[in-house]
Amino acid sequence: MAPKSSSRNYPLLLVGQFLGAFGDNFLLKAILGPLTYALAEGRITEAHVNGENALFNLVFSLPFILLAPFAGFLNDRMPKSTWLVGGNVLKIAGAGVGLLGVTRVAGASGHLVQVIGYTVVGVGACVYSPAKYGILPEIVPTERLVKANGTVEMLTLVAIVSGLGLGGILYDRTLSLPACYGAGIALYLAALACNGAMTRTPHNPAARLARSLPEFGRNFALLFGSRRLARILVGSSLFWFAGSTLKSALQGWGLEAYTQAGVTHITNFKLVLLVLGMVAGIVLGAYLAGRLHRTGDLSWSRRYAFMMALGLGSLGLIGGKLGLAAPVAVLVATGAASGLLIVPLNAALQSESDPARLGKTVSVQNFTDYIGIALGAAYLSLLTRFNLSPNQDLVVLGVTVAVITAALRFPGRRADPAQAGV
Repeated sequence: MAPKSSSRNYPLLLVGQFLGAFGDNFLLKAILGPLTYALAEGRITEAHVNGENALFNLVFSLPFILLAPFAGFLNDRMPKSTWLVGGNVLKIAGAGVGLLGVTRVAGASGHLVQVIGYTVVGVGACVYSPAKYGILPEIVPTERLVKANGTVEMLTLVAIVSGLGLGGILYDRTLSLPACYGAGIALYLAALACNGAMTRTPHNPAARLARSLPEFGRNFALLFGSRRLARILVGSSLFWFAGSTLKSALQGWGLEAYTQAGVTHITNFKLVLLVLGMVAGIVLGAYLAGRLHRTGDLSWSRRYAFMMALGLGSLGLIGGKLGLAAPVAVLVATGAASGLLIVPLNAALQSESDPARLGKTVSVQNFTDYIGIALGAAYLSLLTRFNLSPNQDLVVLGVTVAVITAALRFPGRRADPAQAGV
């Protein structure tokens, strides 16, 4: 049974999580906002836009890879409510550093200071992430855990889209990065207030940092020792690799698509509308997955991955040459294929893993997923070195995803956790 404080902690967690995720994406869109206008005025190239998108997405992701075992230890050793607060404190510090980067104090080093600031925001998100999921069994009754996890995921998705949208809108209206950083700090302060008001949760004083990395390594080896679960983890990483590359490329591709469609005045908000098409598709795909497939049924996973690859390549081939309706339709279809791919993979991993190690399984999945995210950002950065157009970037991405999918085969038989050792 969850502790009595759960009636207070759960809604505070949801509001704090929403504000924090909203702030992360609000800040990212605001930081990248000036690029839209600089490209429209001919002061920079699409390659520069893609490079900046890749850079900021990469530095946010790296802490999740480099600090994964350490973040897990902190959230075992200390109350998870403490690291919900700690994560927001780090985010406030990172936004403060970024704000310094857009003042005269930073001078010529302003860009570097902004990169450092957003890296610190990523560190805050890294220590926050295990706490927001790990705290749920401590504050929510067992029979409500599945619904609670789904609610957190839904709110996170809404926060990402709305954060990107309002971050773009605020920069469009103010053309002021200091104002955007100030708004980001205010969002993190509000999240901090919510998490700080939560009742203190249990902790494990016996946890030791020296055991954290070996335990993480053992669980990683156990999961990848199962052929099926290893393929599921790789499939999940492929989803995030494709999503990360598309997210980083979408600003440059959107600008080109709008231009090809004859739109002259392009704003950051108009670019976010393209993201909404993708997200709507993912929601549709997630909904359909729950009705088309039973838990553990991965018989269509490769087909969905190929559909996702086809959609990505089609976005590059179509661009805005046929107007805007065609690429938006392809975005929705690509998102739907993505949702149909990832939902059965997640369900299979959770149902086929040892229930006693589920938390550690999620930690390993987060680790491999963020490797996919970081590789996606790095991959786009690599493509920009070949001076490809944004449309060509997506064609190459589609081909790459198709090649990886061709090599990825999901065993048809459900894994036996006892035999797999997980």
